[in-house]
Amino acid sequence: MRAATDQDIRRTARALLVEHGPEAVTLRAIARELGITAPALYRYYGSRDDLVEHLRLDVCADLATELAEDISAVPEDGASQLFAICKGFRRWALTHTKEFTLVFASPTGNVGSAPGSALSRVDEPFGRIFLATAGRVLATQNLATPPSEVVPPEIRDDLAGFQADLLAVLRDSGLAFPAEKLDLGTTYLMIQFWARLYGHVTLEVFGNYPIPVAKPDVLFEAMLADLAREIGLPIP
Repeated sequence: MRAATDQDIRRTARALLVEHGPEAVTLRAIARELGITAPALYRYYGSRDDLVEHLRLDVCADLATELAEDISAVPEDGASQLFAICKGFRRWALTHTKEFTLVFASPTGNVGSAPGSALSRVDEPFGRIFLATAGRVLATQNLATPPSEVVPPEIRDDLAGFQADLLAVLRDSGLAFPAEKLDLGTTYLMIQFWARLYGHVTLEVFGNYPIPVAKPDVLFEAMLADLAREIGLPIP
């Protein structure tokens, strides 16, 4: 029996994820692939949930690296980078469906232990790169943001918490962002933007469009154009 290493374990877990999906990532399956006993894995991870959480973080980091390369190839005007991230996120999701399922389609702990999507964790790589780029847009563009009065009172406390987290991310990114530009109406707009992007990509990944779509690329581009027009953002 050879000694397992953390790198071996994560590599094997990732291979099982890609080939068979999140449910296949079990300590027993990993041990079998490595030629060791399942209890030996507890030397590195306290539980399957612990291992899956580390695997999720690895996937998020890889996604953020890929998106960073995308935005480095476009003008630094905020809008171009934001839409590059949107397109890159869709491309990644369609070519990494099992990883997408683990990170973005398992929010309740059925697959991993972590509640919430990768964006809700603003201190992680994907959340940081997405929100920092969105903040750059807010700081440099005059957007048509809704007034705070339109935000339903029942969700204002939730938005206020996200607002504080976002301001911390923007400060850490080095962006000189005026805090007064991020009121509850603007925070509400950002959540709505993400919900429409995420919802569209999720429908496409799982083949759940309500009608057959011959040219999904055109539909996605049209959705981005609609979002841009609604918030007064120039379409790059």
